[in-house]
Amino acid sequence: MPKIVLEHVTKRYDRFYAVDDLNLVIEDNAFVTLLGPSGCGKTTTLRMIAGLETPTSGKITIGDRVVFDSSEGINIPANKRKVGFLFQNYALWPNMTVYDNISFGLTNVKEALPVIDFDARTSKQLIKALQRPNDVARIINECFDKKGKLDEKKAIVKLIDAYEISQFSAKKLLGYNLHKASDAIAEAQKHVSELNQVIENAKSKAAAKGYTLDEDFTAMKDGEVVKEVRKLTKEEMDLSVRRVARIANIGMFMDRYPAELSGGQQQRVAIARTLAPEPTVLFMDEPLSNLDAKLRLEMRSELQRLHLDTGSTFVYVTHDQMEAMTLATKICLIDNGDLQQYDAPLDVYNKPNNLFVADFVGNPAINFIDAHGKQENGNFELEVFNGKKLRFVPNEPLDIAAWRKEYALKLEEKGRELSEKAAKKGYVERSNKETSFKYHVAMINETEDYDDEVEYTDEDYVIGIRPEFVEISDHEKFEGEVYSSMPTGMETTVRVAIGNYLLTGVMFGGVVYKLGDKVKVGFKGNNAILFDRKSGEIVALGSLKEE
Repeated sequence: MPKIVLEHVTKRYDRFYAVDDLNLVIEDNAFVTLLGPSGCGKTTTLRMIAGLETPTSGKITIGDRVVFDSSEGINIPANKRKVGFLFQNYALWPNMTVYDNISFGLTNVKEALPVIDFDARTSKQLIKALQRPNDVARIINECFDKKGKLDEKKAIVKLIDAYEISQFSAKKLLGYNLHKASDAIAEAQKHVSELNQVIENAKSKAAAKGYTLDEDFTAMKDGEVVKEVRKLTKEEMDLSVRRVARIANIGMFMDRYPAELSGGQQQRVAIARTLAPEPTVLFMDEPLSNLDAKLRLEMRSELQRLHLDTGSTFVYVTHDQMEAMTLATKICLIDNGDLQQYDAPLDVYNKPNNLFVADFVGNPAINFIDAHGKQENGNFELEVFNGKKLRFVPNEPLDIAAWRKEYALKLEEKGRELSEKAAKKGYVERSNKETSFKYHVAMINETEDYDDEVEYTDEDYVIGIRPEFVEISDHEKFEGEVYSSMPTGMETTVRVAIGNYLLTGVMFGGVVYKLGDKVKVGFKGNNAILFDRKSGEIVALGSLKEE
Protein backbone atom coordinates (compact mmCIF):
# COMPACT_ATOMS: atom_id res chain seq x y z
CA MET A 1 0.00 0.00 0.00
CA PRO A 2 1.28 3.49 -0.78
CA LYS A 3 2.63 6.23 1.43
CA ILE A 4 0.92 9.63 0.99
CA VAL A 5 3.04 12.77 1.23
CA LEU A 6 1.71 16.35 1.28
CA GLU A 7 4.29 19.10 0.81
CA HIS A 8 3.36 22.77 1.41
CA VAL A 9 -0.23 22.12 0.31
CA THR A 10 -2.44 25.22 0.38
CA LYS A 11 -6.07 25.72 -0.62
CA ARG A 12 -7.24 29.32 -0.83
CA TYR A 13 -10.62 30.78 -1.68
CA ASP A 14 -9.83 34.40 -2.57
CA ARG A 15 -8.22 35.61 0.70
CA PHE A 16 -9.62 32.82 2.87
CA TYR A 17 -7.14 29.97 3.49
CA ALA A 18 -9.07 26.72 4.00
CA VAL A 19 -5.74 24.86 4.33
CA ASP A 20 -2.48 26.74 4.78
CA ASP A 21 0.96 25.26 4.03
CA LEU A 22 0.15 21.72 5.18
CA ASN A 23 2.99 19.20 5.39
CA LEU A 24 1.93 15.65 6.19
CA VAL A 25 3.22 12.09 5.74
CA ILE A 26 0.66 9.27 5.92
CA GLU A 27 2.56 5.99 6.18
CA ASP A 28 1.74 2.71 4.40
CA ASN A 29 -1.24 0.87 5.92
CA ALA A 30 -1.94 3.74 8.34
CA PHE A 31 -5.40 4.63 9.65
CA VAL A 32 -5.25 8.42 9.88
CA THR A 33 -8.16 10.52 11.12
CA LEU A 34 -8.43 14.16 10.11
CA LEU A 35 -9.99 15.72 13.19
CA GLY A 36 -11.16 19.21 14.00
CA PRO A 37 -14.15 21.53 14.44
CA SER A 38 -16.54 22.31 11.59
CA GLY A 39 -14.93 24.45 8.89
CA CYS A 40 -11.35 23.75 10.00
CA GLY A 41 -10.19 22.34 6.65
CA LYS A 42 -10.24 18.57 7.28
CA THR A 43 -12.68 17.68 4.48
CA THR A 44 -10.85 20.03 2.10
CA THR A 45 -7.61 18.20 2.91
CA LEU A 46 -9.19 14.82 2.20
CA ARG A 47 -10.73 16.05 -1.08
CA MET A 48 -7.38 17.44 -2.24
CA ILE A 49 -5.60 14.11 -1.63
CA ALA A 50 -8.43 12.27 -3.40
CA GLY A 51 -8.42 14.61 -6.40
CA LEU A 52 -11.91 16.02 -5.85
CA GLU A 53 -10.48 19.45 -5.00
CA THR A 54 -7.57 21.20 -6.71
CA PRO A 55 -5.01 22.74 -4.31
CA THR A 56 -3.93 26.33 -4.90
CA SER A 57 -0.30 25.28 -4.48
CA GLY A 58 1.87 22.45 -3.18
CA LYS A 59 2.67 18.85 -4.05
CA ILE A 60 0.87 15.56 -3.30
CA THR A 61 2.45 12.13 -3.80
CA ILE A 62 0.65 8.78 -3.48
CA GLY A 63 3.14 5.92 -3.42
CA ASP A 64 5.85 6.67 -5.96
CA ARG A 65 3.48 8.70 -8.14
CA VAL A 66 3.10 12.50 -8.01
CA VAL A 67 -0.65 13.13 -8.38
CA PHE A 68 -0.48 16.92 -7.95
CA ASP A 69 2.31 19.45 -8.32
CA SER A 70 1.45 23.12 -8.84
CA SER A 71 4.97 23.99 -10.02
CA GLU A 72 5.03 21.19 -12.64
CA GLY A 73 1.40 21.53 -13.73
CA ILE A 74 0.57 17.94 -12.69
CA ASN A 75 -3.02 17.18 -11.62
CA ILE A 76 -4.10 13.55 -12.07
CA PRO A 77 -7.92 13.23 -11.89
CA ALA A 78 -9.61 11.32 -9.08
CA ASN A 79 -10.64 8.36 -11.25
CA LYS A 80 -6.96 7.76 -12.16
CA ARG A 81 -5.63 7.85 -8.57
CA LYS A 82 -6.93 4.34 -7.68
CA VAL A 83 -8.62 5.51 -4.51
CA GLY A 84 -11.97 4.65 -2.94
CA PHE A 85 -14.57 6.94 -1.38
CA LEU A 86 -17.04 6.41 1.44
CA PHE A 87 -19.21 9.38 2.35
CA GLN A 88 -21.87 10.33 4.88
CA ASN A 89 -24.50 9.64 2.21
CA TYR A 90 -24.19 5.98 1.14
CA ALA A 91 -25.51 6.85 -2.38
CA LEU A 92 -26.75 3.32 -3.11
CA TRP A 93 -28.85 2.86 -6.26
CA PRO A 94 -32.37 2.07 -4.94
CA ASN A 95 -33.39 0.25 -8.15
CA MET A 96 -30.37 -2.09 -8.06
CA THR A 97 -29.78 -5.16 -5.93
CA VAL A 98 -26.89 -5.28 -3.48
CA TYR A 99 -24.94 -7.35 -6.01
CA ASP A 100 -25.49 -4.81 -8.79
CA ASN A 101 -24.62 -1.89 -6.49
CA ILE A 102 -21.28 -3.47 -5.59
CA SER A 103 -20.42 -4.53 -9.15
CA PHE A 104 -21.54 -1.26 -10.78
CA GLY A 105 -18.12 0.44 -10.56
CA LEU A 106 -16.40 -2.66 -11.97
CA THR A 107 -18.41 -2.65 -15.20
CA ASN A 108 -16.68 0.56 -16.36
CA VAL A 109 -13.14 -0.68 -15.80
CA LYS A 110 -11.22 -0.84 -19.09
CA GLU A 111 -7.46 -0.90 -18.87
CA ALA A 112 -4.38 -3.01 -19.58
CA LEU A 113 -5.08 -6.22 -17.67
CA PRO A 114 -3.32 -9.62 -17.60
CA VAL A 115 -4.43 -12.26 -20.10
CA ILE A 116 -5.89 -15.14 -18.06
CA ASP A 117 -7.37 -18.49 -19.08
CA PHE A 118 -10.41 -18.46 -16.79
CA ASP A 119 -11.63 -21.93 -17.82
CA ALA A 120 -8.35 -23.42 -16.60
CA ARG A 121 -8.35 -21.29 -13.43
CA THR A 122 -11.92 -22.33 -12.61
CA SER A 123 -11.03 -25.96 -13.27
CA LYS A 124 -8.14 -25.77 -10.79
CA GLN A 125 -10.44 -24.24 -8.12
CA LEU A 126 -13.03 -26.98 -8.67
CA ILE A 127 -10.36 -29.71 -8.50
CA LYS A 128 -9.25 -28.29 -5.14
CA ALA A 129 -12.83 -28.47 -3.83
CA LEU A 130 -13.29 -31.99 -5.20
CA GLN A 131 -10.27 -33.26 -3.25
CA ARG A 132 -12.66 -33.55 -0.29
CA PRO A 133 -16.00 -34.47 -1.90
CA ASN A 134 -17.66 -35.46 1.38
CA ASP A 135 -17.17 -31.91 2.69
CA VAL A 136 -18.89 -30.53 -0.45
CA ALA A 137 -21.77 -32.95 0.08
CA ARG A 138 -22.04 -31.97 3.76
CA ILE A 139 -22.24 -28.23 2.93
CA ILE A 140 -25.03 -28.86 0.42
CA ASN A 141 -26.93 -31.18 2.78
CA GLU A 142 -26.95 -28.41 5.41
CA CYS A 143 -29.08 -26.34 3.02
CA PHE A 144 -32.14 -28.59 2.95
CA ASP A 145 -35.20 -27.22 4.75
CA LYS A 146 -37.52 -29.15 7.07
CA LYS A 147 -39.61 -30.31 4.10
CA GLY A 148 -36.55 -31.82 2.45
CA LYS A 149 -36.26 -29.14 -0.28
CA LEU A 150 -32.83 -27.81 -1.22
CA ASP A 151 -32.35 -24.03 -0.88
CA GLU A 152 -30.08 -23.61 -3.91
CA LYS A 153 -29.31 -19.92 -3.27
CA LYS A 154 -28.15 -20.70 0.25
CA ALA A 155 -26.08 -23.65 -0.98
CA ILE A 156 -24.38 -21.53 -3.65
CA VAL A 157 -23.52 -18.78 -1.14
CA LYS A 158 -22.09 -21.34 1.31
CA LEU A 159 -19.98 -22.95 -1.42
CA ILE A 160 -18.77 -19.51 -2.56
CA ASP A 161 -17.62 -18.63 0.95
CA ALA A 162 -16.22 -22.09 1.78
CA TYR A 163 -14.00 -22.33 -1.32
CA GLU A 164 -13.66 -18.61 -2.23
CA ILE A 165 -14.99 -19.20 -5.73
CA SER A 166 -17.36 -17.32 -8.04
CA GLN A 167 -21.09 -18.02 -8.25
CA PHE A 168 -20.51 -19.64 -11.66
CA SER A 169 -18.01 -22.11 -10.19
CA ALA A 170 -20.32 -22.71 -7.22
CA LYS A 171 -23.21 -23.54 -9.57
CA LYS A 172 -20.97 -26.06 -11.39
CA LEU A 173 -19.94 -27.62 -8.10
CA LEU A 174 -23.57 -27.88 -7.02
CA GLY A 175 -24.43 -29.40 -10.41
CA TYR A 176 -22.05 -32.31 -9.80
CA ASN A 177 -24.69 -33.61 -7.32
CA LEU A 178 -22.13 -35.05 -4.92
CA HIS A 179 -24.78 -34.97 -2.19
CA LYS A 180 -26.88 -37.43 -4.20
CA ALA A 181 -24.08 -39.83 -5.20
CA SER A 182 -23.83 -43.19 -3.47
CA ASP A 183 -20.02 -42.92 -3.72
CA ALA A 184 -19.09 -39.20 -3.61
CA ILE A 185 -15.36 -39.95 -3.97
CA ALA A 186 -15.79 -41.92 -7.21
CA GLU A 187 -18.18 -39.32 -8.61
CA ALA A 188 -15.74 -36.51 -7.78
CA GLN A 189 -12.81 -38.37 -9.42
CA LYS A 190 -14.76 -38.59 -12.67
CA HIS A 191 -15.15 -34.80 -12.74
CA VAL A 192 -11.51 -34.25 -11.72
CA SER A 193 -10.40 -36.16 -14.83
CA GLU A 194 -12.55 -33.94 -17.04
CA LEU A 195 -11.23 -30.77 -15.39
CA ASN A 196 -7.60 -31.88 -15.75
CA GLN A 197 -8.22 -32.27 -19.48
CA VAL A 198 -9.49 -28.67 -19.62
CA ILE A 199 -6.24 -27.51 -18.00
CA GLU A 200 -4.09 -29.51 -20.45
CA ASN A 201 -6.02 -28.08 -23.41
CA ALA A 202 -5.45 -24.54 -22.05
CA LYS A 203 -1.70 -25.10 -21.80
CA SER A 204 -1.56 -26.43 -25.37
CA LYS A 205 -3.56 -23.47 -26.63
CA ALA A 206 -1.21 -21.04 -24.87
CA ALA A 207 1.88 -22.77 -26.29
CA ALA A 208 0.45 -22.45 -29.79
CA LYS A 209 0.24 -18.68 -29.26
CA GLY A 210 3.84 -18.47 -28.07
CA TYR A 211 3.38 -18.03 -24.32
CA THR A 212 3.09 -20.13 -21.15
CA LEU A 213 0.65 -20.16 -18.23
CA ASP A 214 1.82 -19.67 -14.66
CA GLU A 215 0.31 -21.42 -11.61
CA ASP A 216 -2.59 -18.93 -11.63
CA PHE A 217 -3.08 -19.45 -15.40
CA THR A 218 -1.91 -15.95 -16.25
CA ALA A 219 -0.20 -15.70 -19.65
CA MET A 220 3.59 -15.19 -19.48
CA LYS A 221 6.08 -14.42 -22.23
CA ASP A 222 9.83 -13.97 -21.69
CA GLY A 223 9.24 -13.74 -17.94
CA GLU A 224 6.72 -10.90 -18.31
CA VAL A 225 2.94 -10.93 -17.79
CA VAL A 226 1.07 -10.64 -21.09
CA LYS A 227 -1.46 -7.80 -20.95
CA GLU A 228 -4.20 -6.47 -23.16
CA VAL A 229 -6.65 -3.58 -22.89
CA ARG A 230 -9.95 -5.15 -21.92
CA LYS A 231 -12.88 -5.04 -19.57
CA LEU A 232 -13.26 -7.29 -16.55
CA THR A 233 -14.93 -10.61 -17.29
CA LYS A 234 -18.07 -11.68 -15.44
CA GLU A 235 -15.92 -14.21 -13.58
CA GLU A 236 -13.48 -11.50 -12.39
CA MET A 237 -16.30 -9.16 -11.37
CA ASP A 238 -18.09 -11.88 -9.47
CA LEU A 239 -14.92 -12.93 -7.64
CA SER A 240 -14.36 -9.28 -6.61
CA VAL A 241 -17.96 -8.89 -5.44
CA ARG A 242 -17.83 -12.14 -3.46
CA ARG A 243 -14.46 -11.23 -1.93
CA VAL A 244 -15.71 -7.91 -0.53
CA ALA A 245 -19.05 -9.47 0.47
CA ARG A 246 -17.09 -11.88 2.70
CA ILE A 247 -15.13 -8.99 4.21
CA ALA A 248 -18.31 -6.96 4.87
CA ASN A 249 -20.31 -10.05 5.93
CA ILE A 250 -23.19 -9.43 3.49
CA GLY A 251 -23.04 -12.60 1.37
CA MET A 252 -26.72 -13.46 2.03
CA PHE A 253 -28.01 -10.03 0.97
CA MET A 254 -26.91 -10.11 -2.69
CA ASP A 255 -30.46 -10.29 -4.11
CA ARG A 256 -31.96 -7.67 -1.80
CA TYR A 257 -32.55 -3.99 -2.54
CA PRO A 258 -31.20 -1.16 -0.32
CA ALA A 259 -34.68 -0.36 1.03
CA GLU A 260 -34.84 -3.90 2.44
CA LEU A 261 -31.68 -3.39 4.52
CA SER A 262 -31.03 -1.76 7.87
CA GLY A 263 -28.77 1.30 8.20
CA GLY A 264 -25.82 -0.83 9.29
CA GLN A 265 -26.33 -3.27 6.41
CA GLN A 266 -26.52 -0.40 3.92
CA GLN A 267 -23.27 0.92 5.37
CA ARG A 268 -21.66 -2.48 4.81
CA VAL A 269 -22.85 -2.48 1.19
CA ALA A 270 -21.34 0.97 0.67
CA ILE A 271 -18.06 -0.27 2.16
CA ALA A 272 -18.08 -3.38 -0.07
CA ARG A 273 -18.77 -1.27 -3.17
CA THR A 274 -15.84 1.00 -2.28
CA LEU A 275 -13.49 -1.97 -1.76
CA ALA A 276 -14.47 -3.89 -4.92
CA PRO A 277 -12.05 -2.08 -7.32
CA GLU A 278 -9.23 -2.75 -4.79
CA PRO A 279 -8.30 0.89 -4.08
CA THR A 280 -4.85 1.52 -2.64
CA VAL A 281 -6.27 4.25 -0.39
CA LEU A 282 -9.73 4.47 1.15
CA PHE A 283 -11.13 7.93 1.94
CA MET A 284 -14.01 8.24 4.39
CA ASP A 285 -15.84 11.48 5.18
CA GLU A 286 -17.89 11.07 8.39
CA PRO A 287 -19.36 7.75 7.18
CA LEU A 288 -20.95 6.84 10.53
CA SER A 289 -22.72 10.11 11.32
CA ASN A 290 -26.10 8.85 10.02
CA LEU A 291 -26.15 5.85 12.36
CA ASP A 292 -27.52 5.64 15.89
CA ALA A 293 -25.10 5.52 18.83
CA LYS A 294 -25.16 1.72 19.32
CA LEU A 295 -24.73 0.95 15.63
CA ARG A 296 -21.99 3.56 15.35
CA LEU A 297 -20.04 1.72 18.06
CA GLU A 298 -20.45 -1.59 16.22
CA MET A 299 -19.36 -0.08 12.90
CA ARG A 300 -16.22 1.39 14.50
CA SER A 301 -15.24 -2.16 15.40
CA GLU A 302 -16.06 -3.29 11.84
CA LEU A 303 -13.87 -0.54 10.36
CA GLN A 304 -10.95 -1.59 12.56
CA ARG A 305 -11.29 -5.18 11.32
CA LEU A 306 -11.69 -3.94 7.75
CA HIS A 307 -8.46 -1.98 7.99
CA LEU A 308 -6.63 -5.08 9.22
CA ASP A 309 -8.17 -7.42 6.61
CA THR A 310 -7.64 -5.18 3.56
CA GLY A 311 -4.21 -3.78 4.40
CA SER A 312 -5.26 -0.51 2.73
CA THR A 313 -4.35 2.99 3.86
CA PHE A 314 -7.39 4.66 5.46
CA VAL A 315 -7.90 8.43 5.65
CA TYR A 316 -10.94 9.25 7.79
CA VAL A 317 -12.57 12.63 8.38
CA THR A 318 -14.52 13.22 11.60
CA HIS A 319 -15.34 15.95 14.10
CA ASP A 320 -16.05 13.27 16.73
CA GLN A 321 -12.91 13.00 18.84
CA MET A 322 -14.10 9.67 20.30
CA GLU A 323 -14.12 8.15 16.79
CA ALA A 324 -10.68 9.57 16.12
CA MET A 325 -9.27 8.21 19.39
CA THR A 326 -10.68 4.69 18.97
CA LEU A 327 -10.01 4.14 15.25
CA ALA A 328 -6.80 5.92 14.29
CA THR A 329 -3.19 4.88 14.29
CA LYS A 330 -2.51 8.63 14.02
CA ILE A 331 -4.63 11.75 14.53
CA CYS A 332 -4.16 14.84 12.38
CA LEU A 333 -5.79 17.68 14.33
CA ILE A 334 -6.55 20.81 12.28
CA ASP A 335 -7.92 24.21 13.30
CA ASN A 336 -8.50 27.27 11.11
CA GLY A 337 -6.64 25.59 8.23
CA ASP A 338 -3.49 24.99 10.32
CA LEU A 339 -2.08 21.67 11.52
CA GLN A 340 -2.13 21.67 15.34
CA GLN A 341 -0.78 18.19 16.06
CA TYR A 342 -0.07 14.95 14.19
CA ASP A 343 0.54 12.08 16.60
CA ALA A 344 -0.72 8.75 17.88
CA PRO A 345 -4.08 9.09 19.70
CA LEU A 346 -2.72 8.59 23.22
CA ASP A 347 0.11 11.07 22.56
CA VAL A 348 -2.43 13.68 21.46
CA TYR A 349 -4.47 12.96 24.60
CA ASN A 350 -1.62 12.81 27.12
CA LYS A 351 0.76 15.37 25.64
CA PRO A 352 -1.21 17.97 23.65
CA ASN A 353 0.85 20.60 21.84
CA ASN A 354 -1.30 23.48 23.02
CA LEU A 355 -4.46 24.55 24.86
CA PHE A 356 -6.67 24.02 21.79
CA VAL A 357 -5.61 20.38 21.36
CA ALA A 358 -5.98 19.69 25.09
CA ASP A 359 -9.49 21.16 25.08
CA PHE A 360 -10.67 19.49 21.86
CA VAL A 361 -9.62 15.94 22.74
CA GLY A 362 -11.10 14.21 25.77
CA ASN A 363 -14.57 13.53 27.15
CA PRO A 364 -15.28 14.73 29.82
CA ALA A 365 -13.22 17.77 28.87
CA ILE A 366 -9.90 18.59 30.51
CA ASN A 367 -9.87 20.86 33.58
CA PHE A 368 -8.06 24.18 33.05
CA ILE A 369 -6.74 26.03 36.12
CA ASP A 370 -5.29 29.53 35.88
CA ALA A 371 -1.99 29.72 37.75
CA HIS A 372 0.52 32.46 38.58
CA GLY A 373 4.05 31.97 39.85
CA LYS A 374 7.63 31.23 38.97
CA GLN A 375 10.18 28.45 38.82
CA GLU A 376 12.25 27.78 41.93
CA ASN A 377 14.83 24.97 42.17
CA GLY A 378 13.40 23.30 39.05
CA ASN A 379 9.79 23.26 40.32
CA PHE A 380 7.03 25.80 39.75
CA GLU A 381 5.56 27.44 42.85
CA LEU A 382 2.08 28.51 41.74
CA GLU A 383 -0.96 30.31 43.11
CA VAL A 384 -4.34 28.87 42.07
CA PHE A 385 -8.01 29.19 43.07
CA ASN A 386 -7.63 32.80 44.34
CA GLY A 387 -4.74 32.38 46.74
CA LYS A 388 -4.25 28.63 47.26
CA LYS A 389 -0.74 27.22 46.76
CA LEU A 390 0.21 24.42 44.38
CA ARG A 391 3.56 23.08 43.24
CA PHE A 392 4.12 21.72 39.72
CA VAL A 393 7.00 19.21 39.54
CA PRO A 394 8.17 18.54 35.94
CA ASN A 395 8.77 14.90 34.98
CA GLU A 396 12.03 15.90 33.30
CA PRO A 397 14.50 18.69 34.15
CA LEU A 398 13.33 22.01 32.70
CA ASP A 399 14.74 25.53 32.54
CA ILE A 400 11.84 27.88 31.78
CA ALA A 401 14.19 30.65 30.64
CA ALA A 402 15.75 28.32 28.05
CA TRP A 403 12.28 27.17 27.01
CA ARG A 404 11.16 30.78 26.41
CA LYS A 405 14.32 31.52 24.43
CA GLU A 406 13.75 28.47 22.20
CA TYR A 407 10.11 29.44 21.68
CA ALA A 408 11.13 33.01 20.72
CA LEU A 409 13.51 31.57 18.09
CA LYS A 410 10.66 29.48 16.66
CA LEU A 411 8.50 32.60 16.38
CA GLU A 412 11.35 34.43 14.66
CA GLU A 413 11.78 31.60 12.16
CA LYS A 414 8.04 31.50 11.51
CA GLY A 415 7.98 35.28 10.97
CA ARG A 416 10.94 35.04 8.58
CA GLU A 417 9.21 32.31 6.56
CA LEU A 418 6.04 34.41 6.36
CA SER A 419 8.02 37.45 5.19
CA GLU A 420 9.70 35.37 2.47
CA LYS A 421 6.35 34.01 1.39
CA ALA A 422 4.81 37.52 1.32
CA ALA A 423 7.66 38.76 -0.89
CA LYS A 424 6.91 36.16 -3.58
CA LYS A 425 4.89 37.07 -6.64
CA GLY A 426 1.20 36.23 -6.38
CA TYR A 427 1.10 36.13 -2.59
CA VAL A 428 -2.34 36.86 -1.15
CA GLU A 429 -2.63 37.98 2.47
CA ARG A 430 -4.65 35.65 4.64
CA SER A 431 -8.02 37.01 5.81
CA ASN A 432 -8.61 34.30 8.46
CA LYS A 433 -5.90 35.46 10.86
CA GLU A 434 -4.46 33.26 13.58
CA THR A 435 -6.12 33.99 16.91
CA SER A 436 -5.14 32.76 20.35
CA PHE A 437 -7.42 30.03 21.63
CA LYS A 438 -9.74 31.11 24.45
CA TYR A 439 -9.73 28.24 26.88
CA HIS A 440 -12.56 27.86 29.38
CA VAL A 441 -12.08 27.78 33.14
CA ALA A 442 -15.23 26.26 34.63
CA MET A 443 -16.83 28.42 37.34
CA ILE A 444 -20.14 28.53 39.18
CA ASN A 445 -20.66 32.22 38.47
CA GLU A 446 -18.90 33.09 35.25
CA THR A 447 -18.24 36.68 34.24
CA GLU A 448 -19.31 37.95 30.84
CA ASP A 449 -16.58 37.75 28.19
CA TYR A 450 -16.36 41.17 26.53
CA ASP A 451 -13.40 40.10 24.38
CA ASP A 452 -11.11 42.55 26.19
CA GLU A 453 -7.38 42.42 25.49
CA VAL A 454 -5.44 41.06 28.48
CA GLU A 455 -1.71 41.39 28.94
CA TYR A 456 -0.11 38.23 30.29
CA THR A 457 3.34 38.04 31.86
CA ASP A 458 5.97 35.31 31.88
CA GLU A 459 4.63 34.25 35.29
CA ASP A 460 1.16 33.40 33.97
CA TYR A 461 0.47 29.72 33.35
CA VAL A 462 -2.42 27.33 32.79
CA ILE A 463 -2.57 23.89 34.39
CA GLY A 464 -4.41 21.15 32.48
CA ILE A 465 -5.56 18.12 34.44
CA ARG A 466 -7.63 15.28 32.96
CA PRO A 467 -10.73 14.26 34.99
CA GLU A 468 -9.36 10.77 35.71
CA PHE A 469 -6.44 12.34 37.63
CA VAL A 470 -8.67 14.32 40.00
CA GLU A 471 -8.72 12.55 43.36
CA ILE A 472 -11.42 12.73 46.04
CA SER A 473 -10.40 11.33 49.42
CA ASP A 474 -9.99 12.30 53.06
CA HIS A 475 -6.20 12.60 52.60
CA GLU A 476 -6.34 15.47 50.08
CA LYS A 477 -5.87 19.15 50.94
CA PHE A 478 -8.28 21.30 48.92
CA GLU A 479 -11.73 21.51 50.51
CA GLY A 480 -14.67 21.45 48.14
CA GLU A 481 -18.37 20.76 47.81
CA VAL A 482 -20.08 18.33 45.42
CA TYR A 483 -21.75 20.47 42.75
CA SER A 484 -23.10 17.63 40.58
CA SER A 485 -22.79 13.83 40.43
CA MET A 486 -23.64 11.65 37.42
CA PRO A 487 -23.22 7.88 38.04
CA THR A 488 -23.30 5.59 34.99
CA GLY A 489 -22.64 2.27 36.74
CA MET A 490 -19.06 1.73 35.64
CA GLU A 491 -17.98 5.24 36.67
CA THR A 492 -19.27 8.47 38.18
CA THR A 493 -18.59 11.91 36.75
CA VAL A 494 -18.55 14.38 39.65
CA ARG A 495 -18.06 18.14 39.66
CA VAL A 496 -16.60 19.70 42.78
CA ALA A 497 -16.74 23.40 43.65
CA ILE A 498 -13.63 24.91 45.21
CA GLY A 499 -14.87 28.36 46.02
CA ASN A 500 -16.20 29.69 42.71
CA TYR A 501 -14.14 27.21 40.65
CA LEU A 502 -15.38 23.84 39.35
CA LEU A 503 -13.28 20.71 38.85
CA THR A 504 -14.57 17.66 36.95
CA GLY A 505 -13.43 14.24 38.12
CA VAL A 506 -14.15 10.68 37.00
CA MET A 507 -14.38 8.16 39.83
CA PHE A 508 -14.35 4.52 38.74
CA GLY A 509 -16.66 2.01 40.39
CA GLY A 510 -20.11 2.42 41.93
CA VAL A 511 -19.31 5.59 43.88
CA VAL A 512 -22.27 7.78 44.85
CA TYR A 513 -21.96 11.42 45.97
CA LYS A 514 -24.74 13.62 47.30
CA LEU A 515 -25.02 17.19 46.10
CA GLY A 516 -23.71 19.54 48.74
CA ASP A 517 -21.43 16.94 50.39
CA LYS A 518 -18.17 18.37 51.73
CA VAL A 519 -15.19 16.56 50.18
CA LYS A 520 -11.42 16.94 49.90
CA VAL A 521 -9.83 17.17 46.46
CA GLY A 522 -6.32 16.60 45.12
CA PHE A 523 -4.45 15.37 42.07
CA LYS A 524 -2.80 12.01 41.37
CA GLY A 525 -0.26 10.74 38.89
CA ASN A 526 2.29 12.63 36.84
CA ASN A 527 0.10 13.51 33.85
CA ALA A 528 -0.67 17.12 34.75
CA ILE A 529 0.15 19.53 31.91
CA LEU A 530 1.68 22.98 32.33
CA PHE A 531 0.92 25.49 29.54
CA ASP A 532 2.38 28.93 28.95
CA ARG A 533 -0.64 31.24 29.23
CA LYS A 534 0.71 33.86 26.82
CA SER A 535 1.35 31.49 23.89
CA GLY A 536 -0.93 28.60 24.83
CA GLU A 537 1.95 26.17 24.15
CA ILE A 538 2.78 23.15 26.31
CA VAL A 539 5.71 23.67 28.70
CA ALA A 540 5.97 20.30 30.45
CA LEU A 541 4.25 17.24 31.89
CA GLY A 542 4.51 16.67 35.62
CA SER A 543 2.81 16.11 38.94
CA LEU A 544 0.89 18.50 41.23
CA LYS A 545 1.68 18.74 44.94
CA GLU A 546 -0.61 20.61 47.33
CA GLU A 547 1.13 22.84 49.89
